[in-house]
Amino acid sequence: MLVFVRNCSATNNYFCHRTFILFMEIIQKYFTNLTETQVAQFSKLQELYQDWNLKINVVSRKDIDELYLRHVLHSLGIAKVIEFKPGAKVLDVGTGGGFPGVPLAILFPETQFHLVDSIGKKIKVVNEVVEGLGLENVQTTHGRVEEVKDTYDFIVSRAVAQMETFVRWTKGRISKKQQHELKNGILYLKGGDLSEELKIYTSATIYDLPNYFEEPFFETKKVVHLGMKFK
Repeated sequence: MLVFVRNCSATNNYFCHRTFILFMEIIQKYFTNLTETQVAQFSKLQELYQDWNLKINVVSRKDIDELYLRHVLHSLGIAKVIEFKPGAKVLDVGTGGGFPGVPLAILFPETQFHLVDSIGKKIKVVNEVVEGLGLENVQTTHGRVEEVKDTYDFIVSRAVAQMETFVRWTKGRISKKQQHELKNGILYLKGGDLSEELKIYTSATIYDLPNYFEEPFFETKKVVHLGMKFK
């Protein structure tokens, strides 16, 4: 399905075409059942982040050129582990520029996402991106996760801290009501050797992203699922 990036002026036709090609090659390669709305939203990400990154640096210059690989597709690795159900609630801790929360919110429009970061300028960018995409299933908070009072089916993040620290930060924020086959808990994007970090978490399950994505970037990348236990 051919979908072109909207709102492209004559001065940035090459950029828009390149965005389109990157999107088609990297995202639709692995997610083939996207709606026209989702395609339009994903294809607009590069333009939005490129613009806001010039004002507030939230993505490295190297990474902005490979946004769909290093940030968008990486975030969507979680979607290879679980399909969030309509009405589910997901908390993204330390979202930074909106990863993994924003790509997941596009992919699961009927799931509610709460993106939290303690750095105000990052949340400002996230808010602008969310508005630019017209996402209605995202709320944001400028603050620490310890200040969040709600509970969620899953908590997602991209390696903002060691697992033991992350578990402590998010304690008490997992809902006891189970509605997915995968147990409620943490879905953490990590990389490298995790044997030492996860040795006390014997129930953790590691999903190697090279099993889903063939690009060399994912060679050491993983999704770690840690289901929460309730007494």
